[in-house]
Amino acid sequence: MPKSLGDRFRIAARAFASHEGPATRLAAAPGVWRTGAMHRDSVLFITLDSCRFDSFEAVVPAALSAIGPLVRAQAPSYFTFGSHCAMFAGFTPGDGARHEPFVNPKFGKIFRVLGGPAKSHGRDAFILEGESIVDGFNRQGYLTAGSGAAGWFDDRRESVRHLVRHFQHYLYAGNCWSLAKQLSFLEQTIAGATGPVFAFLNVGETHVPYWHEGAAWERDRNPCVPFATTNDAAESQRRQRACLAWVDAQLAPMIGAFSNASVLACGDHGDAWGEDGFWEHGVAHPKVLEVPLVYRLAPHVRARVESIS
Repeated sequence: MPKSLGDRFRIAARAFASHEGPATRLAAAPGVWRTGAMHRDSVLFITLDSCRFDSFEAVVPAALSAIGPLVRAQAPSYFTFGSHCAMFAGFTPGDGARHEPFVNPKFGKIFRVLGGPAKSHGRDAFILEGESIVDGFNRQGYLTAGSGAAGWFDDRRESVRHLVRHFQHYLYAGNCWSLAKQLSFLEQTIAGATGPVFAFLNVGETHVPYWHEGAAWERDRNPCVPFATTNDAAESQRRQRACLAWVDAQLAPMIGAFSNASVLACGDHGDAWGEDGFWEHGVAHPKVLEVPLVYRLAPHVRARVESIS
């Protein structure tokens, strides 16, 4: 019997972190990306780690921009773990000044997780029950698969496991420059599915050190380091924008496969590049909280919401 509150807390934390995951695990459905092939009830959720709004606005990445109009949104947190915990609870980035569902998650959510303190008012696209949106899609019979690149997605860490434990199929990429491995994993897990899928991808190439496979600059030379004296804002901007353009080309086939389904892509937070003396993220600076958001709801999903609201 634990003798102290601290002992009881540590036991509870270990039990929480070692949760076995989804009760039902559907088999992987390998295939190849085919335009429009994914079930119309499917959802693709992409986070561009650390991507600034002005990077997206300047690059105008073709595949990502084709998802929907660009929204200057505010992230729910200033670092990867905090933002994804919020987003997996339904609090996606948004513009609180606009009284529009989905653009403003306070007005109407793309993902509404029931069981929280707020109830649905009918302006929500996907109404789910469970511990997270992943758990909610599991309970609705979806095949769920995800892959994370940033270190906060390393499921070997106890503090991370509860964020990703509900995925039926999951891959931690191991670093922030392995998009090809992540896309291959998702293709071999969900591309051949005939039923609805929830797919999640955290892209790392837009995260420091802003490097992608085949890039012409050195990966080990990071131009954006907190408290460093050798940082370079212009180089940070150049590299992140180049990474975003490269990432967009790699994502195009997968995004195309979800052309008849619902797709959401956003930054989880941005980076500061010397503004007010701040560098990188982990601080509540306006440039860290300002992120791009694009989304598209499948026509039948939007029609259902509009008929209710």
